[in-house]
Amino acid sequence: MIDYGKQRSTVKPDGLEITETKVFVYSDIEEVDESGNDEQPGFAGYEFNLTEYNKDEYIKIQAEKNTDLENEITQAQLAMCEIYEMMG
Repeated sequence: MIDYGKQRSTVKPDGLEITETKVFVYSDIEEVDESGNDEQPGFAGYEFNLTEYNKDEYIKIQAEKNTDLENEITQAQLAMCEIYEMMG
């Protein structure tokens, strides 16, 4: 993983870009409109955080997130069953 931190672009990025070997994740996308002055030009575009993953790394992270979500759903279902049993 490479965290490029805050980046800027005049083109609004998609949240996810997949290439043959890499995955780029764009997060916290915000529109920016700064007026310029005599010393520095203004900027109109987008600011965002950019993180690069290799494909295998990204797939592993997504699989771990899915496992975590499945575990949370199971725990919620068990808790609801206990509540129904207490009510019945």
